[in-house]
Amino acid sequence: MSRILIVEDEPRLARGLQDDLSLEGYDVEVTGDGAEAARLAREQPFGLIILDVMLPKKDGFEICRELRREKVRTPIIMLTARTGESDKILGLEVGADDYVTKPFSPRELRARIKAVLRRVGDDGPDSCRFGDIEVDFGRCELRRAGLLVETTAMELRLLGAFIRHRGRTLSRARLLDEVWGPGTFVTDRVVDTHIANLRKKIEPEAGNPRYLVSVRGMGYRFDG
Repeated sequence: MSRILIVEDEPRLARGLQDDLSLEGYDVEVTGDGAEAARLAREQPFGLIILDVMLPKKDGFEICRELRREKVRTPIIMLTARTGESDKILGLEVGADDYVTKPFSPRELRARIKAVLRRVGDDGPDSCRFGDIEVDFGRCELRRAGLLVETTAMELRLLGAFIRHRGRTLSRARLLDEVWGPGTFVTDRVVDTHIANLRKKIEPEAGNPRYLVSVRGMGYRFDG
């Protein structure tokens, strides 16, 4: 889909984004109100949401968390003037697909949009079963032996990447690019921590993994 919702309360920036993306052929809608943005995202079909963090009434983190909780899977790129790594990680943890720090060039944002839409279009199957695990990516749910397991958006995205590349060894750098997005400045340790958490939820024995296998010196492989 080519409809984009821009959620930005700075009029000049919002207008510039709208003009630039409209020239690229996207159908663009703009709002500067967080509550209105949440309503539009729930009620209308958008291909992508560009979401500023600092908004009146509801900030971008809250909106993103709320939409993912309500199973709205529309890709989200967050915009922020904050440069701290913790804020970037928080944005991705609550379910954003990418994170762009202000100031940015229109060319960079266009590239990020195309990359996110390309990744989403190559998501693979909406559901998967292995062992006693059932994953429904459409509903953002993971069940083990029929029971719902609380899983973060990032864990589901990580598992989705492994399922798409079943049987192939993925390096930490590859996982960072594919799951967190290119240009995201997080360490390899972040990948290891998320995989450790995911193993606790899907493995019969987290300390002796059967599905998410470590490949020494290379990365991880999904053998489900």
